[in-house]
Amino acid sequence: MSPPGNSPNLPGIREQAQVPAQALIPEQPTIPGLREAAAGCHACDLYKTATQTVFGDGAERAKVMFVGEQPGDREDIEGKPFVGPAGGILDEALRAAGIDRGEAYITNAVKHFKWKPQGKRRLHQKPNAAEIGACRPWLDAEIALVKPQILVCLGATAAQALLGRDFRVTQQRGQFIERPGLPLVMATVHPSSILRAADDESRELEMQAFVADLRRLAQRLGS
Repeated sequence: MSPPGNSPNLPGIREQAQVPAQALIPEQPTIPGLREAAAGCHACDLYKTATQTVFGDGAERAKVMFVGEQPGDREDIEGKPFVGPAGGILDEALRAAGIDRGEAYITNAVKHFKWKPQGKRRLHQKPNAAEIGACRPWLDAEIALVKPQILVCLGATAAQALLGRDFRVTQQRGQFIERPGLPLVMATVHPSSILRAADDESRELEMQAFVADLRRLAQRLGS
């Protein structure tokens, strides 16, 4: 059985003219309006092999916005962010930190799943700078509408998209950072990195560190 989406090697691939994302943003945007507009986004080539655009989801006036890298296989199928294995890790860590996911807004720097085939599986591929840049107007519009007190970057791609390519999550995770034009920003690891831990002991230690970052966030939100 073929995986969802179109393989770049198959005939009949969807070919449409690229239109910058900025041109698709409504004059008076709302989150539902942005989601509807983004469904037809062809600002980069990732739409050709993705099942659908996976836009942000959650409270529209959230105090905290989580930004990941891109949707994964399960997100691409279901159309919502962080509903796959990494989402399960995030949910567990949020509960441990005392943060209600229902009161947060969750999105990704890139809204289409970038993948390569391996047998019947679709393996994640990291988006490049052009793809991240093409999707940036959607993220900027989400931030402008939600107006979170704190942005949390989950992983290097999200952090570097918002804080610059020289930013290193390993060196500055859990810190609160000010940048012109942005809410307060905190960066931590992407939940998928915990799933990739070498063994159970490493996974437990990395989970504890992730929860510690989120508890620091919860404390700041409550102050």
